[in-house]
Amino acid sequence: MIHPLLLFCLKTLVSSFPPPKSLVSHFHCSMRTPMLQFSSSASAIGSPARVQKLIASQPDPLLAYEIFDLASRQPNFTPSYSSFHSLILKLGRHRQFSLMEKLISKLKSEGRPVTPGLFSDVITIYGDSGMPDQSVKTFFKMLEFQCKPVAKHFNALILVLVEHNRVQVAYSLFKDLEKFGISANTETFNILMKAFCFYDKLSIAYKLFNQMFKQGLVPDVESYRILMQGLCRKSQVKTALNFFDDMMNKGFVPDALSYNTLLNSLCRKKKLREAYKMLCRMKVKGCNPDILHYNTVITGFVREGRASDACKVLEEMPSNGCLPNSLSYRTLVDGLCKEGKLVEAKHYLGEMICKGFMPHTSSLHFLVVRICGGGKIDEACEMVKAAGNIGMAPHAKTWELVMQRIFDVDEVRIEAILREVVKREFNFV
Repeated sequence: MIHPLLLFCLKTLVSSFPPPKSLVSHFHCSMRTPMLQFSSSASAIGSPARVQKLIASQPDPLLAYEIFDLASRQPNFTPSYSSFHSLILKLGRHRQFSLMEKLISKLKSEGRPVTPGLFSDVITIYGDSGMPDQSVKTFFKMLEFQCKPVAKHFNALILVLVEHNRVQVAYSLFKDLEKFGISANTETFNILMKAFCFYDKLSIAYKLFNQMFKQGLVPDVESYRILMQGLCRKSQVKTALNFFDDMMNKGFVPDALSYNTLLNSLCRKKKLREAYKMLCRMKVKGCNPDILHYNTVITGFVREGRASDACKVLEEMPSNGCLPNSLSYRTLVDGLCKEGKLVEAKHYLGEMICKGFMPHTSSLHFLVVRICGGGKIDEACEMVKAAGNIGMAPHAKTWELVMQRIFDVDEVRIEAILREVVKREFNFV
């Protein structure tokens, strides 16, 4: 019996045409592939554009193939190239590779002109399916079709190879580009440089960077950033800064990621003065610092026991159009607590709670311990209560400490505190 969905699709094809004398002259049923024989009237199945639309809208790749096959076998009907392209991609994305390759061979046997974009898509499909070797074969098949690939089609191939750890294969093909009649572009070099930097082969990446100039290409911001990231991973921050200055001198405006790469490396190398100066001049150089840049510098100061300097950075943020977030406050409060700066820690903890940000339970506990130690029980209770108002569950030891101190000075208040705990349904952590 014919597949009901196929029958529906066939009805859709003929719905806008007057029925011929014999629309269906023969049904041949089989367990494998239902087959229909149409009358010789090509108009009975609609135009090639209509068939292509039906194939594109059909979610089942095998059913779409049957529609294409049935339509192709009708006299005087020639499927459009768009139908081939659409079906090839649909089959490939559903891992029906044998049928996909069969259609590609059909294009060749019929002498159809084929666009390089089709092969570029198939290369990517094989890559997404974990079949990089097939991607390479597809690239060479493109040359057999007398297609004229350009850099973007070659880039699709080397991107697949790099993603599957075939960097040397990609590099070998790159060296033979002239044989293929392809001229590399900046993206070609960027893909390879990024791969070699990832595998700590900075000398090859640097060689590729210089080769761009020899080929009359101009590196872009990404080219510089890729090398700076590679240098920073190898702790060569000074060289990375030289690249940064060279980029600026050539008129490039560094992007946010380039700045963050350098800021993070400077902070890790404890060059906090340089990191802060770079943060300050970002806006002047055409790149407004965002929350990631500020938090990187705040974390750098706190890590080196300079929480007071981190406070200054946080205070400058609003005037530069960037508001501190939960991480900004948490990092700062934790740092102040570790340095024993109680007054400042209390101030910023209160500020973050007022803004609805939750502090670390360890920071809250530290402050409660210090406040209780100073005999300010009411202040400690208010701090715990404020944390509860934003849904924070203080540590069990924090509650134990507060209640013990209250019990020491005012036994009657314990019952009220316990009612508050039950009322808010706190989960002790």
